[in-house]
Amino acid sequence: MQVKIEDQSSIKKVLSFEIPKETISKELSKAYADLKKKVDIKGFRKGKVPRKVLENRFAADVHAEVAPRLIQEAFVEAVENHKLDIVGGPQLDPPELKPDADYSFEITVEIKPELDDIDLQGLEIKKTLYEVSEAEIESQIYMLQKTMATKQKVEEARPVKEGDFVLIDYEGFLNGESFEHTPKVENYVTAINMEPLPKEFSEKLIGAIPVQDLDIEVVYADDFHDENLKGKTIQYKVTLKEIQEEVLPEANDDLVKDLEQYETLEDVKVAIRDNLEKGIAQRVKHEMSEQIFTQILEKTDFEVPDALIEGELDGIIAETEQAYAQNNTSLEEVGLSREIMKEKYKDVAEKQARRHLILDKLITQEKMELSDEELDTGFEEMAQAMSATKDAIKNFFNMDPRQLEYYKHTQLEKKAIDLIIEKSNVVEVTPDDAQAADEQTEEEGAQV
Repeated sequence: MQVKIEDQSSIKKVLSFEIPKETISKELSKAYADLKKKVDIKGFRKGKVPRKVLENRFAADVHAEVAPRLIQEAFVEAVENHKLDIVGGPQLDPPELKPDADYSFEITVEIKPELDDIDLQGLEIKKTLYEVSEAEIESQIYMLQKTMATKQKVEEARPVKEGDFVLIDYEGFLNGESFEHTPKVENYVTAINMEPLPKEFSEKLIGAIPVQDLDIEVVYADDFHDENLKGKTIQYKVTLKEIQEEVLPEANDDLVKDLEQYETLEDVKVAIRDNLEKGIAQRVKHEMSEQIFTQILEKTDFEVPDALIEGELDGIIAETEQAYAQNNTSLEEVGLSREIMKEKYKDVAEKQARRHLILDKLITQEKMELSDEELDTGFEEMAQAMSATKDAIKNFFNMDPRQLEYYKHTQLEKKAIDLIIEKSNVVEVTPDDAQAADEQTEEEGAQV
């Protein structure tokens, strides 16, 4: 077999193969010999069917079985011999196999780019010293109060205002007739200016005094997400029955008596502070990582295989689809599609692919490995985050070795980022200084 490799770019190669006709003849003979043992043809004893008869009846099937096998064997051998680091799937349009001729075909592949050693010297990154404020903690306590709030009827005769809840009955009519997609709803409680009711409801209800009947017209846009309502004008008959106010419980120890892991309000505040500080640590790490990659990418130029960009795009789209699915909707229902998403996030996907390639290079360059202790710590952290046991996490990975390898690689990437930060000149700044620097950068960019 002959194979020639042509470089179309630093990351794309065309492999030209030529398998001699002698090999083709030998492989076809094997295939027909195997077929002869199995096939039943009227007028011939099993195992005694002449090859000419087999060729007349089964040539297409035999060629369809032999050609892909020859292509795969030739491709695997070439990849191993030339140590090609393939990314993505090979592209080829296999020609017809002819018994009396050499078999020539081309396979186009993308390979992982070869990066020069990355110089980590001279990197300067800013570490913003964020602090947890009492206002943030009180805001979290307020959200806890909101989740435990009750609603109380307003006894005084007053108009509806912003912040109120209302108890209403409503029914929608289309062209003066009852409409099956807007049936009568009774004793519905909703907040003013809150979905799912249209804003026209709030506009009409504000200022109204119960008990009061109202007529509310809603014109649904042509691109409204509900197919049954888009482009239609619905007349709603609404009865405002009462106004309700939200009553928050007091912020004291009684507020947390139903929370099993806490005994006092101060315990909750300590836990909130701890979570906020963890969030700050993640934010700082993310900001420092962004600075790192911005500087490295400025002095590290390389081509990125389309297959890697497509892989990142698939991941972005899958995460988006999952997020919408959790809210019982889909891309199409919010006016998106995979094509729109790919166009919108192509630059983001390429940047992510570049980062992974840089980290891969650093992991190899610095000969980084994950120790058993580090892996075990990672399992422990994952178990805590998922409210599971460490053994359960280990069992999951034991059942799926590919997931384990992927997890190990993500941990190595985190380790590589830590190494870069460790080798960088880290300058601590206040949030005000960081904001001023960002504003100056934006101003300079606008002038350019």
